[in-house]
Amino acid sequence: MAFFINLAFTVVEAVGGWWTGSIAVLTDALHDAGDCLVLGTAWWLQRVAMKGRDAQYSYGYGRYSMLGGWLTSVVLMVGAGAMLVLSVPKLWAPELPHTTGMMGIAVFGLLMNGLAAWQLHGGASLNERGAYLHLLEDVLGWAAVLVGAVVMYLTGWAIVDPLMSVGISVFILSNAVGTLRKSTGILMQEIPAGIDMQAIRTRLMTIPHVRDLHDQHTWTLDGNLVVHTVHVVVADVDLLQARAIKAQARAELKALGIHHATIELEWADEHCGLEHH
Repeated sequence: MAFFINLAFTVVEAVGGWWTGSIAVLTDALHDAGDCLVLGTAWWLQRVAMKGRDAQYSYGYGRYSMLGGWLTSVVLMVGAGAMLVLSVPKLWAPELPHTTGMMGIAVFGLLMNGLAAWQLHGGASLNERGAYLHLLEDVLGWAAVLVGAVVMYLTGWAIVDPLMSVGISVFILSNAVGTLRKSTGILMQEIPAGIDMQAIRTRLMTIPHVRDLHDQHTWTLDGNLVVHTVHVVVADVDLLQARAIKAQARAELKALGIHHATIELEWADEHCGLEHH
């Protein structure tokens, strides 16, 4: 529903931007077109991500849910760059747009984006929350356009229009770069924010009979699910003690934000070949 509302309004505002002669409205049309991409890919990829493990994807399809954000960020960066190329020269030769039409489109934009945001406000996943925040940004963007249109209507300051276009473009670029960086970090298996590897080591080393740790790796599958692997070196323990060590290690890791842990126990005189990795 949020996708179709946004798609319909993107068409309306693109036509409205051309009709009013407002480059700010056209720039916000780009922003909403980008959000259509976010919502459309989020909608489709969310369905893909819910598929379980199979012969091709041993972890399931969870990572697909953040792929749309990465692709959309690239598209938005290109689009925002193009709008800056168009709007910056107009700072020196501004033309007063049809301000009354701008105000009408801005009010319509506030209503439509507000309705679309309300449709997603209860989402729990990173994917849904990301789409919801995008739509909230649109609501704020249209509020800014409305204020700008009122100012131009009252004062005749035509430069407000290209200034708003530049501001919206810079806002889109900064958000797109942030999303791109976060998504790239996930794809490159960066240690997730909030995970302290030294704290993990310290906590696991307090478990009785644990002598050392090595080959620790932590990454996130999709921005939500955090995965951790570790080799735990133990003193000479029996089977029951080994089970207790693994159970306590899982509990400690869960307390530190790890959702999926793979723990390999090794004895002190055992060499796995990965001690220095």
